[in-house]
Amino acid sequence: MKIQSVIVDDEIIAREVLRNYITKYCPQIEIVGEAENIKEAVPLIAEKQPQLVFLDVEMPFGNAFDVLEATKEFSYETIFITAFSQYSLQALNKSASYYILKPIDIQELILAVNKVAESLEKKEELNRNKILLENLKLKPEKQQLILPTLQGFDVVKTEDILRLQADGNFTQVYLTDGSKKMVCRFLKHFDDLLETPFVRVHRSHIINAGFVKSYHKSGTVMLSDDTEIEVSGSFKDNFLKVFS
Repeated sequence: MKIQSVIVDDEIIAREVLRNYITKYCPQIEIVGEAENIKEAVPLIAEKQPQLVFLDVEMPFGNAFDVLEATKEFSYETIFITAFSQYSLQALNKSASYYILKPIDIQELILAVNKVAESLEKKEELNRNKILLENLKLKPEKQQLILPTLQGFDVVKTEDILRLQADGNFTQVYLTDGSKKMVCRFLKHFDDLLETPFVRVHRSHIINAGFVKSYHKSGTVMLSDDTEIEVSGSFKDNFLKVFS
């Protein structure tokens, strides 16, 4: 069975390019409709009820998140098409959403489509669109974070993360309840993603500054669970700025 899909983009050339790429490189996709704005997209999604929507993030008179809000009663996967924006990328990464940066790279498109196909085949009960919409309404410290693990995924609140530690190709995420998650991401992924009160204090450590119990000038910080973490010289100034 092919994946029933629609394309939403305000630029006709962009739609044509994406359509041609999908036809040539993504044979598992069947395009059942296209829309050039939110006004067209919402009824199209309601009518076709696609499994997948290729959705441009920035459009006139609204954006991709307005489309998600207006169609939240329907269940579908989304591949966002976006120009670089730190804000939108942080939001998408926190919800583990699939996205492709403009201009579209064919390999990135194939990879995103394959991930969606795998998710649909596994019948993953993970509503990325819902989590994304909820996060956009919350302050960063209250948002949810999807953590891909070897077994599947976990959804945690960022405020429940005590610290993160590099572990080879993985990251150990320590939670305030004493548990930890081994996540299939490098520590740098979280360094780019997480905002204050999270701060990098060492090549191998990110901490939640809200749980700092004490700091010693010798270069160590004590967290609320009595874990002692080294603050390396290259990260010391950034750490101290959080408390200035």
